[in-house]
Amino acid sequence: MSEEILRVQGLSKWFGGLQAVKDVNFSMQRGEILGLIGPNGAGKTTAFNMIAGFLKPNSGSVHFAGKDMTGHKPWDVCRAGVARTFQLSKPFGDMNVVENLMVGGFARHTDRSRNEARAFEIAEFLGLGDRARSEAQSLTAFDRRKLELGRALCTEPQLLLMDEVVAGATPSEAEEMVQLVRKVRDRGVSILIVEHVMKVIMSLSDRVIVFDHGELIADGKPADVVSRPEVLKAYFGENYDIAGA
Repeated sequence: MSEEILRVQGLSKWFGGLQAVKDVNFSMQRGEILGLIGPNGAGKTTAFNMIAGFLKPNSGSVHFAGKDMTGHKPWDVCRAGVARTFQLSKPFGDMNVVENLMVGGFARHTDRSRNEARAFEIAEFLGLGDRARSEAQSLTAFDRRKLELGRALCTEPQLLLMDEVVAGATPSEAEEMVQLVRKVRDRGVSILIVEHVMKVIMSLSDRVIVFDHGELIADGKPADVVSRPEVLKAYFGENYDIAGA
C-alpha cells in the first residue's frame, strides 16, 4: 500500500479582490510524479508557492509526510524535506558549479567537507562533472537549469517541486531533462511538476491535476485528463468543439 506524502486541503489565496486559488484539494503518494497543468493565470505557481512556504494561504492546509506545514517559512519547509526549482535559473555567478551546489547542502548540514562531497556526486549525476570547477556564469542556459535542479537535490528532499523545467530547451535538451527527472524519482524523490509542454507532462507524469481560474477541475491519468471537455475548454475556450479542437 502506497504512502501519502503530500495532502493539500481547502487551499485558498487572495490578492486583494482577486482569488488566485479557490478551495483546492489534492494529495500525492510517495514515489509519484504528479503533473500540474493549466492555462496561464490558472493559479499553478501560487499553489506551488504556498506548498513551498513562499506564500501563506488565506485558508486551508498543507500537510507533508503527516506534518502540518501550513504557513511555515520556506527554510523550515526545506529542512522538513521539500525542495523546489524556479522557472528562472539564477546561479551565484561568481561561484563555481560545486560551490553553487554546496549552497543547497548547507540548508541541512554545516559540515563543509560533507557538502562538497555531495556536491561533486550531484554534479556527476547531472552530467556536469567535467565542469565542476567552472564558474556558474559560464554555463549554458540549459546547464544552469540542471544546476538549479542540483542545488535543490543537495538539500536532500523527499518531495521536489519543479517549475517549467524545459522552458526554452531544445528538443534534445528537453529529452535529457525528462530522463534526469526519471532518475531523480528513481533516487526515491517524489515530484510535483508544473510544465506547459504537454509532451513532457504526458510522458513523465503518473497522474495529472488541472487548474483553471484557481480551481482544480480534473485529476487522473494523463491520457484521460487531457481529453476531458472541461480541460479542453480551459485551454481552447467554450467554442473548442466548433473549431474542431
